[in-house]
Amino acid sequence: QEDLVESGGGSVQAGGSLRLSCVGSGVAPCMAWFRQAPGTEREGVATVNGDGSTNYVDSVKGRFTISYDNTENTLYLQMTNIKPEDSAMYYCAAHKTRTLSPNICHGATKTQFFFPSLWNWGQGTQVTVSS
Repeated sequence: QEDLVESGGGSVQAGGSLRLSCVGSGVAPCMAWFRQAPGTEREGVATVNGDGSTNYVDSVKGRFTISYDNTENTLYLQMTNIKPEDSAMYYCAAHKTRTLSPNICHGATKTQFFFPSLWNWGQGTQVTVSS
């Protein structure tokens, strides 16, 4: 069983910053951060592919940065200028297919192409933003 463990969530005021981390044996070339607020569907926030390319949902562009540190085998999500609507459980995910092209990787979080069973998941870390 491949595992992923997130950390770095917490409570923050609007305008603040957080950095989420994800480590584990389940890392893969195509990695992503998802989030899910109560009563909503899981949303893909950002992806990073093995070629270094990244992709973001429009609502976080310019504020969040996804990165993967090969030396530490750690996935990060740097969150800045955090907004109350960013409050959610954040999940690290690794795509089970190891040979995805960048376009397929980045598209795999979009609603019409999102299949949860194709990803390995962490347990999540909660981010709560107060206004």
